[in-house]
Amino acid sequence: MPSKSPVIVDLKFIPQEVESGLKGAFAGREVINLADPAHKGHDLSGIDYAVVWKSDPDLFSRAPDLKVVFSGGAGVDHVLTLPGLPDVPLVRFVDRSLTTRMSEWVVMNCLLHLRQHHAYEARAKAHVWEDLSQPEAADVTVGVMGLGVLGQDAIRKLGVMGFKTIGWSRSKKEIDGAETFAGDELDAFLAQTDLLVGLLPLTDETRGIFNAQLFSKLSRSGAYGAPVFINGGRGGSQVEADILAALRSGVLGGASLDVFEQEPLGKDSPFWDMDNVYVTPHVAASSDVKALFSHVEQQINRFESGLPLQHLVDRQAGY
Repeated sequence: MPSKSPVIVDLKFIPQEVESGLKGAFAGREVINLADPAHKGHDLSGIDYAVVWKSDPDLFSRAPDLKVVFSGGAGVDHVLTLPGLPDVPLVRFVDRSLTTRMSEWVVMNCLLHLRQHHAYEARAKAHVWEDLSQPEAADVTVGVMGLGVLGQDAIRKLGVMGFKTIGWSRSKKEIDGAETFAGDELDAFLAQTDLLVGLLPLTDETRGIFNAQLFSKLSRSGAYGAPVFINGGRGGSQVEADILAALRSGVLGGASLDVFEQEPLGKDSPFWDMDNVYVTPHVAASSDVKALFSHVEQQINRFESGLPLQHLVDRQAGY
């Protein structure tokens, strides 16, 4: 019986989490964790599988015989731009835990803006007891751009909290309890949106889509007048100079940003200190490492059993 191919792991995650996640994973296979100094300079030829997240730029030249590449997250734009990416199946990470984490982040930020949490935080620091007028979730329309697994789950959970929900995607999707828009219906979608949630993959069509022109089309008749932008998708989809200008001019009333054009966010970025902006360091849907390795194991077992791989990336579409 032929020996099982090793697995390359090149994940720019918290190293201790990767080490912990590897305990008991990939039974019967050698695992080459490139974060381990012991594997520096390891011969990677003849290996079939690699699990990557922001991997080293020379990975594919060092591992020329890969048969499948697995993304460590739901997004794959960081893989598609790597030099020397081989023409082999690329599998994205789809898992209940990742989906749940993103929905938690989206719902949390919608609630923070709904309940004017920044204003209450400022008053608490100043020891000021003041009741602000509070609309409820049903008075606010949340529009989600990107209706894949993450977007559809976010809409369902926002609906449980009582928000009005609508969605937009490139192609038409049907979601119970939510009006959906597609393609050239974007302006109609934006006109109804008070809280705009970005969960789009990064493609040529979505790069820079969240810009001044788009923000100007958002609803200004909501409970707070000015709309809010919440992006948990990809930093490349937003134009940060336009977000800053919109926040300063009042076109946007607030923002929650988990992703940025350049990461990590520079220490001198104005976003850090703006009193109507929440910043998180690309953690909205951090991958559960044990769940990731279980997912990869399942897909490898399918592949080696002659079954089709699941969650394959369409390279032309970019997701």
